[in-house]
Amino acid sequence: MTERPSLAMGLKALGLVSLVLGFALFAPGAALGQDIEGAKDHPLVSRLQDFYISEYEEFEFDEHMFYDASDKEYVIRGHKWVIGYDLKEGAAVPGQVKIRQNYINAIRKIGGEILYEQGTMRVVRDDKEVWIDLWVAGNGDGYQLTIVEKTIMKQEVVADPKALAGDIREKGKVAVYGIYFDTDSAVIKPESEPTLKAISDMLKADGALKLYVVGHTDWVGKLDHNMDLSGKRAQSVVEALVSKHGIAAGRLVAKGAGPLAPVAANTTEEGRKLNRRVELVAMQ
Repeated sequence: MTERPSLAMGLKALGLVSLVLGFALFAPGAALGQDIEGAKDHPLVSRLQDFYISEYEEFEFDEHMFYDASDKEYVIRGHKWVIGYDLKEGAAVPGQVKIRQNYINAIRKIGGEILYEQGTMRVVRDDKEVWIDLWVAGNGDGYQLTIVEKTIMKQEVVADPKALAGDIREKGKVAVYGIYFDTDSAVIKPESEPTLKAISDMLKADGALKLYVVGHTDWVGKLDHNMDLSGKRAQSVVEALVSKHGIAAGRLVAKGAGPLAPVAANTTEEGRKLNRRVELVAMQ
């Protein structure tokens, strides 16, 4: 997979001094090896020694496409920074590998995840998921960080056991959207607990009810992988209900449907979100 320089970096390489969309590529002081006015490092990551900020833009809400090692695309929206660094005149050039490895080591040290060693990283801190895209110039004398802070959605609408039971009685199933997993993971996130409790309360109120717990994914990635992932996620839900909420294991069976039963088009992020769900299906 090739590197993906930003439009701003590309224009900079061509010698253009500005971009209509608002990037301040050059400013007084940058030519002297000083940070451009108003620029600052992102609070999560500092710069390498002997580099100064030559490009800086901040957006209250924007999006950026990140890629992992298998070229899977992630469109992340939130508070966004684009920060370009150039090497000070006369300083030793560190090279591409040293720049990348410094950031990889720093992100790993604080518990972050490296999705692609060419420059895609992710860190979950407090209530934020921070994505980092590192692009390094071919000769290693400059690099750019694109950082998006995605606020993790807090569970504000708690599933109602009576409403869950009502849908199962009327339709034979109910879609549940309050169970959360990290991307490509079957580990249930802590904010899923209110929904798991609602499911367990429903099951305790009706001791005869037995359920298939069915995991569903979107169409991003390969079919076989998504089928496997959806089954593992369903099994994680079953295990949580049994081990943490006291539901008898014989009342629950985990199944994975992968992306084969969508409820919306997978061509938009909104549709993909609807397709990523757990369904509770009554055993006949």
